[in-house]
Amino acid sequence: MSYNLPKDKQLILFDGVCNLCNSSVLYVIKRDKKNKFLFAPLQSDIGASITTKFKIDTNKVDSILLYNPNSQKVYSKSTAALQVAKQLHFPTKLMAIFFIVPAFIRNWVYDFVAKNRYKWYGKKDACMIPTPELKAKFLM
Repeated sequence: MSYNLPKDKQLILFDGVCNLCNSSVLYVIKRDKKNKFLFAPLQSDIGASITTKFKIDTNKVDSILLYNPNSQKVYSKSTAALQVAKQLHFPTKLMAIFFIVPAFIRNWVYDFVAKNRYKWYGKKDACMIPTPELKAKFLM
């Protein structure tokens, strides 16, 4: 299933009500000079469709997801974040060095931040609505 994604794009699924997640999305958009990424909230229809197809329980995986339609893979947690970072420009791409850290350690840190993100960064009542300039980057 392609979800009508262009072949040269990857889809970042994120928690649409999380302030940290929304800030991270805006960070990626600003640095995505090669226009590799599209975005959708986990709460969207496409988010639900992908999590269902790949049997991802969003109650247990409190994470961003990176869906690559070419490989039909979904990356989660720290692996998803690092996969995104390595495709951005310097200095963000240097974050890929953290792939040398075992995933269970990276994900422990990721889960700690994810568990506390609403307390530390806050939460919105509804998913972010992209500005007209950014609308083409979002699938809803």
